[in-house]
Amino acid sequence: PFTKLVVGRILGVNAALPALIIGAAPFYARLVEIAFREVSKGVIEATRSMGGGIGTIVFKVLIPEAAPALASGLTVTLISLVGFTAMAGVIGAGGLGNLAYLEGFQRNHGDVTLVATATVLIIVFAIQFVGDLVTRKLDKR
Repeated sequence: PFTKLVVGRILGVNAALPALIIGAAPFYARLVEIAFREVSKGVIEATRSMGGGIGTIVFKVLIPEAAPALASGLTVTLISLVGFTAMAGVIGAGGLGNLAYLEGFQRNHGDVTLVATATVLIIVFAIQFVGDLVTRKLDKR
């Protein structure tokens, strides 16, 4: 009912969007919370003692100090979204999931299923590679 209310449909590409957003947003929010908790309390206290306000603490301390963990969390979230979208393809959202299910599984073409699955894996590896590069670049250690 929620998807029908928001998008007007319960199947298809647009119908998958609310579920993907609702599934990914809290997941990434939790990863952001964990990243911010890892920032040393001493750095925050030092900023406060020098007269830094909330905005300074958030934008000049928390985000830069947590940047590697934020990038890593974004990488994990994007990889999860690739899996979610492949699964959404089964309910008519299109894409590789739809191809693997309808053309591969339903029509008993194992080669199509294998190629679609391998393509999803290549996309995941590419996201992981880029995410690791960004995380290493942001890490000051």
